[in-house]
Amino acid sequence: MAESLTPLPHLAQMSTIKEVAKRAGVSTATVSRVFNNTGAVDDDTRDRVKLVATELRYIPSALGRSLSTRRTDSIGLLLPDLFGEFFSEVIRGSDQTAQQHKYHLLVSSSHNNREEIAAALKMMRGRVDGLVVMSPHIDAQTLNANLPHNHPVVLLNCHVEGNTFDSLNIDNVRGARQMVDHLISHGHRRVAIIKGTEHNIDAEERLAGYSEAMIKGGGENDGALQFPGDFSEASGYDAVKMIMELTPRPTAIFASNDSMAIGALSALRDSGIQVPQDMALAGFDDVPIAAYLTPSLTSVRVGIHRLGTLAIERVLVALEKKDTYVKQQQVLPTTLSIRESCGCSFTREE
Repeated sequence: MAESLTPLPHLAQMSTIKEVAKRAGVSTATVSRVFNNTGAVDDDTRDRVKLVATELRYIPSALGRSLSTRRTDSIGLLLPDLFGEFFSEVIRGSDQTAQQHKYHLLVSSSHNNREEIAAALKMMRGRVDGLVVMSPHIDAQTLNANLPHNHPVVLLNCHVEGNTFDSLNIDNVRGARQMVDHLISHGHRRVAIIKGTEHNIDAEERLAGYSEAMIKGGGENDGALQFPGDFSEASGYDAVKMIMELTPRPTAIFASNDSMAIGALSALRDSGIQVPQDMALAGFDDVPIAAYLTPSLTSVRVGIHRLGTLAIERVLVALEKKDTYVKQQQVLPTTLSIRESCGCSFTREE
């Protein structure tokens, strides 16, 4: 057991590794081995070094540690935006998983074109051991040009051709098709869709699933029932204003994400339209607040928190296995969270 040391007065500045080594009676190399968990150090020496470090308020240099271990113990997360529950849930799942494995998460957002993404990749280079990228604008050329060879990268809800990179994607087509099938099963034939951002692959796939279901289910697959949106609440609100002008009016609305569904719900309420009595409504993503709206929102469940968790876990496996790691391209299934807004009954779990 390490002996007790004489308390020191308050230190105005943090101490150096040399001061810790001198006071503990060891070499700076031994102090480095203690904090980097490398090499052989007996328990008494390790305890003494840590006790001295605590009393001297010594904090190991992250830069020095990364140079000696060739690791940063950090994982980068590049997102197109930070607004809304979808992105906050992705970050929450990513950060919790990184922390569990003693990694830091560096988050960078608002990268809405290739030039911004390239700049962010360069900024992350050398600062992180691995990277999770979520962007509708990413491509293999930009990644290869701005990252070191074999740098662990997981693409989250991106669509890059081939198997050069790890990827996790949502089964958008199937999820949208199942939701519209459900609305049709309630007897709805005129189902309007609020589309997502133009040239966005998620928006395009969800529109494709909607169209497949409408054709197969005998609904009216009419372009006049397709309304623009950009995944924001405001665009969902504005779309309903246009939907209300149709004659005959649709009896159901499928919004391509929950943010637009929430905006649509507000607009319907302002227009005096009751949901689901006068208009059924459904969304996509199943953000946490969906279950607590009035009426509770029927939505396609993605498991957003799990997306962040899986992405970080994939990076960690790639870091552990290094050259033997085999990249995977995985499409994650969706399920339906059926609640009140489509006309079904719902009991909230306590």
